[in-house]
Amino acid sequence: MLRLTRAPNIAIAALWADALQQAGVAASVQRYYLGGVAGELPPDQCLPEVWLTHDEDEPRARELLHTLQNLPQRRWLCACGETVEGGFEQCWHCGAAMPV
Repeated sequence: MLRLTRAPNIAIAALWADALQQAGVAASVQRYYLGGVAGELPPDQCLPEVWLTHDEDEPRARELLHTLQNLPQRRWLCACGETVEGGFEQCWHCGAAMPV
């Protein structure tokens, strides 16, 4: 087994592990319940970790993880002139829907 990475929280760790598993890479989440003892132990020692079952999957898993961590963000220009970034499908300024 090989530790691939630490995640900032359990939800992200589970999403990464699930995405790796969907791609055919055997992965699991470790330190699942240690968040409750943060403070008793150093916080960086309580972060959830994503582990690979097979060490030889590491290059592919790192590539997939890099892709997951660097997804492109949408950016569009509304008719009112406001630039809308991220996953928003409606302009925060005027309420117009994102153009198709």
